[in-house]
Amino acid sequence: MKKKKKDIDGELKAARNELKNLFKDISSKIHILLFADPQKDDPYALLIRQIMDLMKDAVPGLLFEEYDLKHPLAQKHQVRQSPTLLINPDRFRIKWLGAPVQEESRSFVQMLLMIGGVEGGLSDQSRKIMDAIDGRRRLKLFTSPTCPYCPQQVVNAVKAVIARPDLISIEVIDIQAFPDLAEKYKAFSVPQTFADEILIAKGAQSEELFLMSLKTMEEQHIFIPDNEAQQVTADLVIIGGGPAGLSAGIYAARSGLNTVIVERSVLGGQVALTPVVENYPGLTQIGGKQLVEIMVSHALEYVTIFQGEEVVKISPEQDTITVDTSRRRFTTKAVLLATGAGHRRLNVEGEERLSGSGVSYCSTCDGPLFKGKKVVMVGGGDSAVTEALHLKNIGVDVTLVHRRETLRAQDHLVRNLQANDIPVLFNTEIKSIEGDKRVETVVLYNNKTGETTSKKTDGVFVAIGYDPAVELAKTNGVELTEDGYIKHDSNHRTNIRGIYSAGDVAGGYKQIVIAAGQGSAAALTIFEDMVNPYWKKAGEVS
Repeated sequence: MKKKKKDIDGELKAARNELKNLFKDISSKIHILLFADPQKDDPYALLIRQIMDLMKDAVPGLLFEEYDLKHPLAQKHQVRQSPTLLINPDRFRIKWLGAPVQEESRSFVQMLLMIGGVEGGLSDQSRKIMDAIDGRRRLKLFTSPTCPYCPQQVVNAVKAVIARPDLISIEVIDIQAFPDLAEKYKAFSVPQTFADEILIAKGAQSEELFLMSLKTMEEQHIFIPDNEAQQVTADLVIIGGGPAGLSAGIYAARSGLNTVIVERSVLGGQVALTPVVENYPGLTQIGGKQLVEIMVSHALEYVTIFQGEEVVKISPEQDTITVDTSRRRFTTKAVLLATGAGHRRLNVEGEERLSGSGVSYCSTCDGPLFKGKKVVMVGGGDSAVTEALHLKNIGVDVTLVHRRETLRAQDHLVRNLQANDIPVLFNTEIKSIEGDKRVETVVLYNNKTGETTSKKTDGVFVAIGYDPAVELAKTNGVELTEDGYIKHDSNHRTNIRGIYSAGDVAGGYKQIVIAAGQGSAAALTIFEDMVNPYWKKAGEVS
C-alpha cells in the first residue's frame, strides 16, 4: 500500500528536524562534492541527491556541489568511479563510493558530525598509538548498507583521518554499489579494512585495536591499555609474559591475589614466534601467535599487564619486595621469575655483524623476505625442523644443517621433512657467515670427515636452542643449577624467600604445556605460602 504524500512529507519534516538538532552546534563548514556520470541513470547518484536535499537546510554551512568524471577536480582527486563523494577535500582525503543509506547513513552522519566539530576524536590511548605511526596509510574499507557492524569501523577510520590528515586517507566502498571492487579484493564479508592493499582487519574493532592494526599493518586482537601509575602495589609481581607467566597470573588472581605481569618484550615469548603449534592439548594445530592471543585475552580478564618495560632491580626486604622497572616501582609480597629463555647463538664470525641482514632467529618474522631464495636452517630439534617446514611452505629453498648424525626432532616432524624433500647436511657445523652488507656465503665444516666447504646462501636461520634469562636472578643472589637455570625446590621456591620461578628459565623440557603447568603450580604455591608461610615456626602467628 503506497504512502500518502502527507505521510511522506511528515516523515521528511521529522528527519529534517532531527538533523537540525544533531548539527545545531556545528563549528566547522562541511563541503561535499559528488562526482557522477551524467550519461548513466545511476540510482545511487539519485539517492545521494535526495539525501543532500534533505541535509542542505538542516546542516548549517553545508556546501554541496556536483561534477562529472571528466571535470578537472575529478582528475585532481583521482576520482574514477561513479558515484563518488568527497568530504572536505581541501583538508581531508575521504572518498565515499556509493550512497550512504540504511546502516551506512549512521556512519555518514557521524562522520559529518566529527568533521563539523560536534563529536570528539581519538581517546588518549589511541592518540599514543597514532603518534607511533610514521608512514602514510591508504585505507580501503568495504561496507554494506545492511551491515550493523560497519559504522563502528568507518568511524574508527574517519577519526584516524581527522587526527592525521597528512598520513591517512580512506575510501569507504559499498560492496552492493561496487561488486566489481568487492570481487577484486575478495571482500565478500563486511566490514573489511585494507591498508596499502594489505588486509589488516576483518570485522569491526575497538578504536584502539583498529589503530594497532593500522600501525602494525596486520590484524590485532589484543589491546593492553597504557598505565601511568608510578607506584603500584600488588600481592604478586610476575616477571615474564610467556605461557608460564600468563598461566600463573590466571591462577594467582583466581586464588584472590592482586596480580600483575611485567613483560619487557613480546607477550608469549618464543611461542609468539612459532609458526605452528601441534602438541598443545585440545588444539590439533594452531599458529603460535593465535595461541598467545588466546592466552593473553584470558589473562587480561584477571590481571593487569605492563608490557614494554624492563625490570632493572628487585629488592627483597623483610615482608615486602620492591620491583623497579624502566617506568615505575612495584611493591609486592612475592615475585615469580618466569623470564623464559632467549635464542642461543652460533657465536661464529659474521653472525652478529649480519644479524638482521640475512641472519635470523625467527622464520615467522623474516621468512617471507626470502621467498624464492636459498637459506640454511641450523639445528636438529623440533624448532629447527618446524621452522624449516614453514620456510618450505612459503616458497623458500631451505637446507637443514645439523651437527649430529641424526635429528633430535619428533618422528612425525622428521617424516614431514622427508616428504617435503628438504635436504639435510648431517655432521655439519657453520664455521663462519660471510657477506658484505648481506649474507652471501656460509663456511661449513664436516666434523666427521674434517672437510671444509663454502655454500652460497641468501640467509641463515638459527634454531639451536635457548639460553635461560637469569640476569635478574643472579643479581639478587638466586642460586642457579650447573646448567645455568634457576634452582628451585619441588614447589618452585628459590633460595630467596618470596622469590619463585617457573617455565623455561627453571630448566626441564621446553614445552608450552609444561611451562603453563609450572606457572599454575607456582601460583598455587605462592597463595598457600601467603596463607601459611612455610618459613614461620609451627604455631607462630604470621
